Amino acid sequence: MKIKRQKQAKKTISFYKYNFSFREPFQILIDGTFCQAALKNKIQIKEQMPKYLMGEVQLCTTNCALKELETIGKQLYGAKIILQRFQVRKCAHLKNPVPASECLLSMLEETNPHHYFVATQDHAVTAGLKKIPGVPLLYIILNTIVLDKPSQTSLNHVQAVQLGELVTPAQQQSIRSLKEEQGIKDGERRGKKRKRKQSNPNPLSCLKKKKKGVPTPSLKKTEPGEKRKRSRHKRRKAAGGDDMAAPAVSNT
Repeated sequence: MKIKRQKQAKKTISFYKYNFSFREPFQILIDGTFCQAALKNKIQIKEQMPKYLMGEVQLCTTNCALKELETIGKQLYGAKIILQRFQVRKCAHLKNPVPASECLLSMLEETNPHHYFVATQDHAVTAGLKKIPGVPLLYIILNTIVLDKPSQTSLNHVQAVQLGELVTPAQQQSIRSLKEEQGIKDGERRGKKRKRKQSNPNPLSCLKKKKKGVPTPSLKKTEPGEKRKRSRHKRRKAAGGDDMAAPAVSNT
């Protein structure tokens, strides 16, 4: 039975690690009801919790949960002593404490951004956190600590992300960090339009168009190895020994 429970816990932890970016040390948010149940069933929370979750843990509570045990008095004195040993996380009700159930649910906000596990025996807290995606629930039953299976809200959230309908908080954070690196604010365009620089006109476009004239006859090409013949004008000798060019013959 113990091995089966451990396998189920490992499977559930892997679900939260992969889909909601849970990492060690796991933060366990504990209230007075869980400490009272642990005291009654002789469970050492500090020793058994890391073994059951197979990783390092940070046990913590809130000021409202401590105040609630103080107001109840001697009936939960042992639970109060246990709860005082854990780290106290700041809540929004420092001056005006509220019931522990209300305080724990407010710590989770809408998407459990701080990746808290919640350890409680309070049914009001259990019902409330099942409406929030990505909140692992721990409780005590039959002298053992049990990690509940993922809620239907968590399963629906994961399915919506896989279908591309939602963006995970981790993806939202990475998008924000990339925008900050590039100096882009929400609702702002990525870059301003560049003004086109005035440039000189293309010199080839300024040339005048050539007038169409009589086509020049093509020169006869000489084949390779053939010598080009030189044309000579015949000259006749005139009296006195001076060379004179032959007169042009008229067509009349």
